[in-house]
Amino acid sequence: MGKIDAEKEIKRIKERNKRVEADKAWETSKTRKAVIAVLTYLVIVLFMYSFGIEMPWVNAIVPTMGFVISTLTIGALKGFWIKRIYKRN
Repeated sequence: MGKIDAEKEIKRIKERNKRVEADKAWETSKTRKAVIAVLTYLVIVLFMYSFGIEMPWVNAIVPTMGFVISTLTIGALKGFWIKRIYKRN
């Protein structure tokens, strides 16, 4: 591999790393979590409204909060899994 090829490869790897870092930042961002929570809430409201459930705007809060809480604990569980289970393999 020549010097020019190696420089191109390094540049390609650096660009890929930037994309991966941006994707990771989005995946762990509070903005993403808030957007998912709002969309989840709206979908549940529509579901409840379509089935005639009373006060869908209020009743949709409980399942939405359950979802939000579950997403917040996933990170901690993932860390535990990586540290305790994955390392064994």
